[in-house]
Amino acid sequence: QVQLVESGGGLVQPGGSLRLSCEASATIFSFSGMSWYRQAPGKERELVAAITTDGTTNYVDSVKGRFTISIVNAKNTMYLQMNSLKPEDTAVYYCKVDYWGYAYWGQGTQVTVSS
Repeated sequence: QVQLVESGGGLVQPGGSLRLSCEASATIFSFSGMSWYRQAPGKERELVAAITTDGTTNYVDSVKGRFTISIVNAKNTMYLQMNSLKPEDTAVYYCKVDYWGYAYWGQGTQVTVSS
């Protein structure tokens, strides 16, 4: 079992920044995959960014150049730095890790981009 605790969501104006955190109860090196997803009202959950333990990253086209996914091994924590936020980034954001063939999800954190 892995517990994931997310934090960092909130209300921000267009053009602003937020940093999401996802702290895991297990060492990051034990995960085969780590990623951030989001789900906007009335839409399907979509993959936003992913990172491997060797630091390889991937992003959905709509966030490239604005979002950065990272990990701090010593803190067992994954981050999503979100800059130049747009109203269309409004969603509930979830972190996910893959551990021994199972997917574990965080509780979700609301990000609202509005003036």
